[in-house]
Amino acid sequence: MSAEEPLFRVVRGVPTAEELAALVGAIIVRSRPAATPTPTTASAWARSGRPASSGGWRSAGLPR
Repeated sequence: MSAEEPLFRVVRGVPTAEELAALVGAIIVRSRPAATPTPTTASAWARSGRPASSGGWRSAGLPR
């Protein structure tokens, strides 16, 4: 592939500059590797509202 050869070409139709820009943007986004989301840990405030027993929410309402 030479430096002057286009990476892609429009085979049918006459796209506007905005349509070509949208196409290039979509191709760039799809070509990036998917980022894995980092697991979020619960804050101390959220953990404080959870029952500490091993039974979890099932035993939270039982008398102790």
